[in-house]
Amino acid sequence: MMSKHIVKAAAFTGIALGFALGLSSCNTSPNALYNKKYQSPSTGWMVNDPKWGGFQNNDHYQQPVPSRFQFVQGGFFTMGMNQEDLKFEHNNAPHPVTVSSFYMDEVETSNADYNEYIYWLDRVYGTDHPEVVERAQPDPLVWNSIGGFRDQMTENYFESPGYNNYPVVGVTWEQARDYCEWRTDRYNEYILLDAKLMSFNPDQKNDDNFNTAAYLERLYVLQNEGVKDMSMGAEEDTKRPVEKRDGILMEKLRLPTEAEWEYAALALIGNSEQERLSERRVYPWNGKPLQVRSSDKKYRGKMMGNFSRGQGDYMGSAGSLNDGADYTAPVYSYFPNDFGLYNMAGNVAEWCMDVYRPLSYEDADALNAFRGNVYMTVVRDEDGTVAEKDSLGRVPYRLYTDEELADRDNFQRADNRNFADGDGSSSLNSEFWGEGLEEGSESEMAQVSGPGDYTNSLYEYGTSSLISDKSRVVKGGSWKDRAYYMSPATRRYLDQDRSAAWIGFRCVMSRVGSSEDGATNIRRIGSRGL
Repeated sequence: MMSKHIVKAAAFTGIALGFALGLSSCNTSPNALYNKKYQSPSTGWMVNDPKWGGFQNNDHYQQPVPSRFQFVQGGFFTMGMNQEDLKFEHNNAPHPVTVSSFYMDEVETSNADYNEYIYWLDRVYGTDHPEVVERAQPDPLVWNSIGGFRDQMTENYFESPGYNNYPVVGVTWEQARDYCEWRTDRYNEYILLDAKLMSFNPDQKNDDNFNTAAYLERLYVLQNEGVKDMSMGAEEDTKRPVEKRDGILMEKLRLPTEAEWEYAALALIGNSEQERLSERRVYPWNGKPLQVRSSDKKYRGKMMGNFSRGQGDYMGSAGSLNDGADYTAPVYSYFPNDFGLYNMAGNVAEWCMDVYRPLSYEDADALNAFRGNVYMTVVRDEDGTVAEKDSLGRVPYRLYTDEELADRDNFQRADNRNFADGDGSSSLNSEFWGEGLEEGSESEMAQVSGPGDYTNSLYEYGTSSLISDKSRVVKGGSWKDRAYYMSPATRRYLDQDRSAAWIGFRCVMSRVGSSEDGATNIRRIGSRGL
């Protein structure tokens, strides 16, 4: 199969380069960040000097970035459909959007990646909290089809090493979100261990495991470990836990927003010069409209992605297979786009962070468009200290209350998933427009569709639509889709607690600081031994 579809040699070269970069990525000791003393331009006091109070500042920050992540330089683009809307959904009309720079995993999360996650959960929680491991398991039954024989996929896809490097499927949005959080913790734990700022503890169990939020809140503290403490009164060799302001830990990994995913998939950076766009793409590559084969002389005629070419045609004829894959293909298959990202068209569609609405393009901001903000804060005791970790070692969070947000100008609600499209003020139901009805009033809404359930009333969930506050955006085509869905502008959705054999995901990370030097002013997190 490999000879019949494109697997760029550069992919494997890139892996080797990533490991090589990893060997030299953390060559600067975190403690060395504070060896340079300098005079504050703000106060005249000395910085990074215990004799002057001990204020510490990292003045040459380089963002830690995993070796498999590609820099996606942000910018302005026209988001939305630029081809015929065959389904007449009119849910992504062209509209101008600016996306900030970020980093994206160059490949979809693989079965091997996710198996490592399951193994860690079982090792840490399996004895006392087996439900945690069970809750994270992919659903193998997503492969079953009443009219087709899929037993070989149901039994082998996630378990067999033959599918190690294939994209994981059968994973819900919630499971994908949890995986991103777990991967953040493992990278940050690696950073601290690699820099010898924390002792190695392979026997972590239950709540005694490294969690980034718990560590930053000092709920996971090891005695006299971390960076040098320069504060007044600290003994010469005293150390303190690493803090956010030190710039040592990695930013959290997450699912991409819909705008980020569409922008990254189009990769128009390859067609722009001096802010002039030479060609607007339908797919993540150039070519004539609806062209799905390579026009490059060396690879001419090779398929650019894994999709269903026509009715009943999933991979072509024997001896002349087109995309070379009946179901999914390995994550490093076919050509990367101009951002270096693989399979942004075809193979598996991917979860995005956004809550789905047909009119997202009208309601969202023009800068980093997103629907789904739910604002939470750390739970604190009566004395203001952070509450104890839960039984899994995680920091407890809660929604902001209406009283806490009453005097804010930028937002007054904690849960904004149905803002302007699903809340009371956006409904045509006459009961929502009665005099004296306050927006967000649960008692009034209970008469219509249950406590606070504006969205279900507006969209008639289960009757005329499947849209709810749990509906999450799915972007991109898959192995079972026609070429239409390989356009990054197409939109689909599925409830966040549902999964499918054609949906996978990949992680992203926000860029901190300059949007221009994100490919160079970084500290690569590699895979060297400890």
